[in-house]
Amino acid sequence: MNIIIAGDGEVGFYLAKSLTQLDYNITVVDPHSDLLGRLEKETDLLAVVGESTSPRVLEEANVRDCDLFLSVLHDESINLVTSILAKKLGAKKTVARITNVELSTPKHREMFRELGIDEMVCPERIAAKEITNLLNHTVATEFFDFSGGLLTMYLIRLEQESPVCGKSVRELSQIYSTLQVRIVAILHHGETVIPHSDTVFSAGDMAYIISKEGQMDTVKGLAGGMELDIDRVMIAGGGRIGRYAALTLEDSKRITLVEQDRKRCKDLSAVLSKTLIINGDATDIELLKEEGLEKNDAFIAVTESSETNVLTCLHARKLGIRKTIALVENTGFINISQDIGIDTIINKKLITASYIARFIVKGDAVSSKWLSGTNAELIEFVVGRHSAATKVPIGELRLPAGGATIGGIIRGRETILPTRDTQLREKDKVVVFALPNMMEKVAKLFG
Repeated sequence: MNIIIAGDGEVGFYLAKSLTQLDYNITVVDPHSDLLGRLEKETDLLAVVGESTSPRVLEEANVRDCDLFLSVLHDESINLVTSILAKKLGAKKTVARITNVELSTPKHREMFRELGIDEMVCPERIAAKEITNLLNHTVATEFFDFSGGLLTMYLIRLEQESPVCGKSVRELSQIYSTLQVRIVAILHHGETVIPHSDTVFSAGDMAYIISKEGQMDTVKGLAGGMELDIDRVMIAGGGRIGRYAALTLEDSKRITLVEQDRKRCKDLSAVLSKTLIINGDATDIELLKEEGLEKNDAFIAVTESSETNVLTCLHARKLGIRKTIALVENTGFINISQDIGIDTIINKKLITASYIARFIVKGDAVSSKWLSGTNAELIEFVVGRHSAATKVPIGELRLPAGGATIGGIIRGRETILPTRDTQLREKDKVVVFALPNMMEKVAKLFG
């Protein structure tokens, strides 16, 4: 597959580095020669310096042979124009990053599709949705629905009180033979492990759990933690993510939003009717305390500074706030931030990559999630008519050992947590956890 990424900074850089692990032909178009020089040193890809709105630059990048064109610059207008040009010049499929949530409505999506933009991704809107989900499922530090919630992925920290700590997979299968959840992977001391029968779980492990619908109490029990009742929420940062989150939450929770820019505060007051808006600096902890920080159940830091977000969340945690969520743009901070006590990290690079992954993996992928703190991925495939996966039970499939596992199956409205004897059928949806270098092999099984 030939992929062209048009970027102007870290999002394009991150996508390019991630996709080179999947053995595709990657070309990056970027106006910054210094960034491209760094990218060429670290990866094996083609770099073209120039503006992505230039037909000459796109032709130099060989756009006519492009299978997937990704435009992920910070300016959505440039992304839209770039994607339209790329389509006209021969790109088979185009994806544009946008920031205006209004453009993602079905009416506008159809209009842009007619112009040549096949898909649009709004990381800020997806981030706000993730925040809302996490406040409704407070045991989880990461959360993702498949097929409208028929199967759900939770990332939980195994506390000392967890009943799974000190037990192996084999022991758990005997004790919890009727359990409607499955641990598909763990993060153990920073290493991603797909459990086998002798794997022993430890306190502090981050466990990726696939759950059937309605099993939140079971997930809480496995974590060894307590579900929190979230009523009062303070948000630091009134940018797009803070605005979308407040707009989504203010009908069901009491929201206080702190924003330093006075003009932005006025703009926010025009769209947020039930949110208390404070014009002030989120790094001023005394100000936050005066505005009732300690009375809140959750603190969300989504300013433009990752350092501010991490530090304010740590202060909130120190003051007794039990649910903290931080926007962190540097992916290298993710594991560190979680280790020092921040519950959940939101990262726009991962969000963008998750959305785009479904267009990259060969096979019929309908949804995907790139996971925080690890390079692994969860993808939902539809089993094809001639798929090799329908010929033998799951136990006989040639899944890469230690590199991939099937977490769950959706058959119509029925959900199945598979065993070795489970037989896949055409049109089954299969949720697969896999490391990036294994994804292509896995996709071929279901196509």
